Amino acid sequence: MSSSSSSFSVRFASPLLPSPAAATSASPKTWRVHATTPAVAPVTTTSAPEVDAERLEPRVEERDGYFVLKEKFRKGINPQEKVKIEKEPMKLFMENGIEDLAKLSMEEIDQAKNTKDDIDVRLKWLGLFHRRKHHYGRFMMRLKLPNGVTTSEQTRYLASVIKKYGKDGCADVTTRQNWQIRGVVLPDVPEILKGLAQVGLTSLQSGMDNVRNPVGNPLAGIDPEEIVDTRPYTNLLSHFITANAQGNPTVTNLPRKWNVCVVGSHDLYEHPHINDLAYMPATKDGRFGFNLLVGGFFSPKRCAEAIPLDAWVAADDVIPVCKAVLEAYRDLGFRGNRQKTRMMWLIDELGIEGFRAEVVKRMPGQELDRGSSEDLVQRQWDRRDYLGVYPQKQEGFSYVGLHIPVGRVQADDMDELARLADAYGSGELRLTVEQNIIIPNVDNSKLEALLKEPLLEKFSPQPSILMKGLVACTGNQFCGQAIIETKARALKVTKEVERLVDVTKPVRMHWTGCPNSCAQVQVADIGFMGCMTRDEDGKTCEGADVFLGGRIGSDSHLGDIYKKGVPCKDLVPLVADILVEHFGAVLREREEAED
Repeated sequence: MSSSSSSFSVRFASPLLPSPAAATSASPKTWRVHATTPAVAPVTTTSAPEVDAERLEPRVEERDGYFVLKEKFRKGINPQEKVKIEKEPMKLFMENGIEDLAKLSMEEIDQAKNTKDDIDVRLKWLGLFHRRKHHYGRFMMRLKLPNGVTTSEQTRYLASVIKKYGKDGCADVTTRQNWQIRGVVLPDVPEILKGLAQVGLTSLQSGMDNVRNPVGNPLAGIDPEEIVDTRPYTNLLSHFITANAQGNPTVTNLPRKWNVCVVGSHDLYEHPHINDLAYMPATKDGRFGFNLLVGGFFSPKRCAEAIPLDAWVAADDVIPVCKAVLEAYRDLGFRGNRQKTRMMWLIDELGIEGFRAEVVKRMPGQELDRGSSEDLVQRQWDRRDYLGVYPQKQEGFSYVGLHIPVGRVQADDMDELARLADAYGSGELRLTVEQNIIIPNVDNSKLEALLKEPLLEKFSPQPSILMKGLVACTGNQFCGQAIIETKARALKVTKEVERLVDVTKPVRMHWTGCPNSCAQVQVADIGFMGCMTRDEDGKTCEGADVFLGGRIGSDSHLGDIYKKGVPCKDLVPLVADILVEHFGAVLREREEAED
């Protein structure tokens, strides 16, 4: 295979500051300067950590087109790193290893360590996750869906895949604007991969030590208040990361997973503070570009908010800087304890200036501008709701945000969503990080008919105030790492709480089945992280650690533990009390007494 993917580059024209004439024209502005609040924290003058020159030697090297860990750095590595060394995961895709694997029975596969590791670990490089613990022989398949934009044709194809699996088949909208489909069996995978390619989709490099789905503004291109249309950038990022869905081994042997987003609105729908790399719109010297945040992540042992890299890139350097950051992480990241392998641990070790210097080394021309003070994101901005009907920047058109309860969708639902997108919109759907779906480009003359469609009784544009902020991970129905069931429980607890209290303002409640925090409980107003605990009789039972105070938007920050080890059966009264004490809710009994 060619290593040309390592030099993948693009040119993306940077918009200039609008002229006075342009500023008064009828066409809507896509971005504006708000230079009152610097986006970049001042660089600290404290001394950087002492780092030996030996520590800055890259730990990987290219062999036969793939990047592998050097022999001298293999002491003390974690089991997943050993699996990668024993056999290159990308060969299952790039050298058609999946074709032979798919011909074997599960019994044959499990007889040998190599093939067992293939289905339990290496297939995650193809976006396939074996559900060994709860659904032996069944796989979840995660796609790449930059910016959460999908078509009716793609949606119908995914529906056709899961439909054949009956009760085992379903789909989820994820917290990275993505589709996951469930019930897949290995013999079908080669044909599914071909079908994905035919509708312009890929599942490649969406699991394990790879870059996750690039997130952008779900209202990109249609929002009257947007700063910049994020779709061109998230598409470029996705094409670079997967080498146009052909496989890009230059960035597939990372120390751990890695998240990226491009911010396009003042609402920060993209949650930049929890991404490894976040592009924040900013101007410099009359040019449009991005300030960079780095290092945000969640893990069982640590959660960290992204911090400024003190770097600004012009719009046409979005890919080169992403490549440089990824290569610095790939080359230098720790590969021992998996709980200490995310990129922020490397930033801690090198110091932000030391890490920045390593990024600069890998930039074209070894140059990287310091951060700009001309941040385009308004810091004082009330985050807008996108559920419901709202006018687009295109006159005569609206977008309709639909609430998908805890993100779960069946095959028939997907077919109906595709039909609605075709009949009322432009054949497009937008997925959001809160597990909801937006139908854009609805002609205003068709709104009344759309709102009467039967599917909108299930996927309401006007859900109850607590339901609209509900997010839940897969839970132990399908996920072997989850400690508790989440999706059905989240719906049940929320409905019971709604019977107890009246809430007058939105409260975001997130449920995650384990400390990996796929549902991002630390950014929720109230978060629930699954655990095992003991009830009042001392018996072991399913429970949750309860988090409080996470924020998103202009004043984003992570929440803290409020109460540990609460039995799930005791959560309803506790949540009702929290809502009354911290969110201005009123007990319904009191309401009725006052009436």
